[in-house]
Amino acid sequence: MKYKVFLLLAVILFLFLAACAPGPNRLAKTPDGEGKIAGFWLGLWHGLIAPITFIVSIFSSKVGIYAVHNSGGWYNFGFVLGAGLFLSGGILGHKKKK
Repeated sequence: MKYKVFLLLAVILFLFLAACAPGPNRLAKTPDGEGKIAGFWLGLWHGLIAPITFIVSIFSSKVGIYAVHNSGGWYNFGFVLGAGLFLSGGILGHKKKK
């Protein structure tokens, strides 16, 4: 009986999490109003400033933390790399004391 309840809860949790999965970015690889597409370097920059941009985006509808008009995989890689450097890597990272 416990196994069936656990299995049911696991399926419900899986369906709940699957419903939260992001969809495709239909604006990727398309230029914005100025004819620009964000690439790796802009993704890196956006990742580095993401925590600050997030706070600003709460108070301003004109600020987004992610460029939807991007080059796809390279922008995403730069964004994740930049966010990783800021949050746990070189900038704010620290060595464990022995």
